Amino acid sequence: MLVLALSLGVTTLSVLQSLVVPSLGRIQEQLGISASAAGWVLTANLLAAAVLTPVLGRLGDLRGERPVILGILATISFGTLLAIVTESLPLLLVARILQGASYGLFPLSISALRRELPEGRLGVAMSVVSSTLAVGGVVGLVATGLLTGDDGDYRHAFWVGLGAGLVSLALVAWLLPRHPGAATGRIDWWGALVLGAGLVLLLLPLSQGPTWGWASPGTLGCLGGAVVVLAGWVVLQRRTAEPLVRPAMLTDRRTVVPNLAGLMTGIALFASFLAVLQYVQSPPEVTGYGFGAGVLEAAVVYLLPGGVLGILVAPFAGRVVSRLGALPTLIAGAGCGVVGFGLLAGLRGEPWQVIVAGLLTQLSVTVAYAALPALVVQAVHEDETGVANAVNSIARSVGQALGSTIAVTLIAAAVDPATGLPRALAFTLVALVGVVASAVVVVVAVVGLRTGTGHREDALADVEEATAGAGEWSPVSGLR
Repeated sequence: MLVLALSLGVTTLSVLQSLVVPSLGRIQEQLGISASAAGWVLTANLLAAAVLTPVLGRLGDLRGERPVILGILATISFGTLLAIVTESLPLLLVARILQGASYGLFPLSISALRRELPEGRLGVAMSVVSSTLAVGGVVGLVATGLLTGDDGDYRHAFWVGLGAGLVSLALVAWLLPRHPGAATGRIDWWGALVLGAGLVLLLLPLSQGPTWGWASPGTLGCLGGAVVVLAGWVVLQRRTAEPLVRPAMLTDRRTVVPNLAGLMTGIALFASFLAVLQYVQSPPEVTGYGFGAGVLEAAVVYLLPGGVLGILVAPFAGRVVSRLGALPTLIAGAGCGVVGFGLLAGLRGEPWQVIVAGLLTQLSVTVAYAALPALVVQAVHEDETGVANAVNSIARSVGQALGSTIAVTLIAAAVDPATGLPRALAFTLVALVGVVASAVVVVVAVVGLRTGTGHREDALADVEEATAGAGEWSPVSGLR
């Protein structure tokens, strides 16, 4: 029941993230705003997540998971209700900012599972909760198709997020015990502020680059500022007695592997969503490709099978992680992604071919998300579980932003002036991006296997060795 409650909360996160993707056109029409203004509905949510996630992860380590998770669920429920009732863009952006707190649910859920469950059941439980990140994205897209169709009110889809959030709030309040925090010390607010500023400067041009122009002063200035601020943040963390994120965690190969794999998996996930949705909705009589599907058909026929498969596979993926290890599981999942995106690049003339490709890419993401939290948990002590998974969540969020930006840029660059629609080459290129991203995950996981990443005992020993005697690591919050 606890796994169900936490899974529902994480599903709420991915539902709220994805349901606005196919609704941006309707938001633009109903609110009477430009396409660039409607794009801020996605951007505001992503920026809020970047700022809040590491703080919420650390807060859960210090104060315990229960009060922080309940606070997040209450906040996103209020924000979703605001999104339903508002008819103005500024208030909708406020609602999306409040919903951005939902990104903290995943790292805190993993922390709660690690505390509450015996080690023999932890792998499957983490797999189920983590896989809902991918499955919930499909649920959001399908819900949008069912509740709004091609001409419905975009607000209707938010009811799904509100219902899931309120049910999860009630279940967590009932089932999750109250415990003191696993860590001691305080929150590094200066570190959180500088990290948030650096991530905003990084994600802002990634999400707005197609609108601003990649060579525009705003885009280049933000990217340059991100490099400077994030470099300064690393220096600040090294000089802080109780840092928000221990610097050694960012360079330890055992955390680099899941973070890089999470980044690449995020790229593949959104590249797949956007490419499939636009491709199957393209009118074949005009473009020479596509199937002329509506929003509802595109979601139910082409995306829902992958979501159902993810729900069925998640518990088995967790058992595979427990028996064979996270890295071999990650390699197998990424291999499915290489094949799936390869099919999407070369064989997509028939609906069944696109459906099969979608099943393989969704399987790839589900299996990857099942393996990643196991790798993170193996690499860090219990009192760093929340913040370590928060860093991994940020890596995935950056990947999703990058994947959607790459897909949008490639599709926009290949628009045929005669039809106003993209050429078929655009979707081939987007699929090849997915192939490359999945292949990188395979390579990273193989390197991790060869270097011994993922062995729990070695991981904890190396962490203790790295922190022993380090002047910047407080004896109050260090490992015992």
